[in-house]
Amino acid sequence: MKFANQLGTLGTLAFAAAIACGSAQASEGWAATHTLKHDVGTAVEGLAMQAGEAVHVAVSLQMRNKSEMDALTSAIMSGETSRRITSQEFLDHFAPTEAQVKAVVDHLSRAGFVNIEVAGNRMLVSANGNASTVKAAFNAELRHFAVEGRNAYANVSDAQVPAHLAGIVNGVHGLQNVHVAHTMLAFPDAQAAGTGSAVGHNPTDFPTIYNANGLPTASNATIGIISEGDISQTLVDLNAFATGAGYALPSVDKIIVGAAGTDTAGLLEWNMDSQSSLSAAGGAIRKMVFYVSTTLDDAPLTEAYNRAVTDNVAQAINVSLGECETAAKTSGIEAADDAIFQVAVAQGQVFSVSSGDSGSYQCGSKTGGQSYPAVSPYVIAVGGTLLKTTGTTTWAGESVWACSSSISCQLLGGAGGGASISEAAPAWQIKSGVLGTSTMRGMPDISFDADPSSGALVLNNGKTTQVGGTSLAAPLFTGFWARIQSKNSNSLIYPATALYKFGPVAKNAKKMFHDVTTGSNGGYKAATGWDYASGFGTLDVGKFSAFIDTHPGF
Repeated sequence: MKFANQLGTLGTLAFAAAIACGSAQASEGWAATHTLKHDVGTAVEGLAMQAGEAVHVAVSLQMRNKSEMDALTSAIMSGETSRRITSQEFLDHFAPTEAQVKAVVDHLSRAGFVNIEVAGNRMLVSANGNASTVKAAFNAELRHFAVEGRNAYANVSDAQVPAHLAGIVNGVHGLQNVHVAHTMLAFPDAQAAGTGSAVGHNPTDFPTIYNANGLPTASNATIGIISEGDISQTLVDLNAFATGAGYALPSVDKIIVGAAGTDTAGLLEWNMDSQSSLSAAGGAIRKMVFYVSTTLDDAPLTEAYNRAVTDNVAQAINVSLGECETAAKTSGIEAADDAIFQVAVAQGQVFSVSSGDSGSYQCGSKTGGQSYPAVSPYVIAVGGTLLKTTGTTTWAGESVWACSSSISCQLLGGAGGGASISEAAPAWQIKSGVLGTSTMRGMPDISFDADPSSGALVLNNGKTTQVGGTSLAAPLFTGFWARIQSKNSNSLIYPATALYKFGPVAKNAKKMFHDVTTGSNGGYKAATGWDYASGFGTLDVGKFSAFIDTHPGF
């Protein structure tokens, strides 16, 4: 749904409208949102943004009947129900109402925003504006900051909305780009790669290594890939990879979410995501859908997540991205994206998310926060191992993709994992007993190969490149889960149920997992059973599927 605004550019008329709107809201009073004054960390503060400097925002709205949604998703993830809702059921019972959306649209329009668009599920309202319209609509001041050699900006005051929008607006996204999501790639040490029993693997090797070859392909399932920028070369490389692997060319949709981006820096990431997930799926899928964000800033990335959920066609959706959870918390992205991921759970979709590539130092200190969205309770967080094989396809053992200090973890890489400092643990994870006395979300849930010395041999711009990171682990689970779902006519509920309800039982763990018991990610050591360094370990996919077969409805 798109709302035209005849101003065309945000010039004198928009500035006047912004002043008038700001005066009106000041008399009405302001209400808080989840978007707080941004913690810019070590970024160096510069000048205030000028009135006409462009800003793209995505306003997230609150669900209706949230307690019912909470009860439903809790029951799904704990195995108490196999009920799923349709997209229409979400619109009818849980989505913001059309009247609520109109109130937000009217407010944005009065403030001078243009190109206002409403997401199909009414969870987001996106618009283009500038620093003056942001001030008028959200009472927020924006300033420039220098961070890591680039010019960024951030809100130096909380984002607020008029009192009549309290209870409707969740947060305002796009007010900062000091902290943005990043890909989870790591490259092998030239001296370590290809030595001993840790060698690089063609993505086609992984179904054999993880015992998935006995399953049908994922020919009945659709895989989603969250990506960004210009992915034209990724599609060329994917077809060339499929041909070389002996696969049929996959059916692919490219969904540009918002404005078309031009960045090609993520080429290797999107190549690894697509080639690895296709291979794990057995080389045949119903479709692969790339949801292409303009940039990796908060607003466009949230729009891409939401589009994947609104479309509701992909059973498994890969996210090889993340940022420090504290930044996601203060920007309001955690609240907005958690709601989106929760809807996915209710609809039977699974987001598979990389746990991070800086060991337990995702936010700089050893145990001071983890990677978001991996710590969301509504996604499967996938950590990383060093894979050892006999030859290239016979599993011989795994240890944590290890690192030992802030420097080694952040510069050389290591498996993300630890206790969240912002997300409470869901009931199903607490009930499993794996967290001990902790009440905060623990991750990863499971792991797969990620150490670049045992990483994937990815076709990139026509040439083979060895690369790893939890960006490899996540698409492996994406493809394997799509394969298991396809085998079961896409009827399965959330995989956390099978993992946490049955995983801690020793006899079940032996059936489903390669327990990873050695290695450290800096703050946490691997141990017998579930741990913060590797989760439950890696899946024996064939045995996991067989276990599901004998536990209908989990």
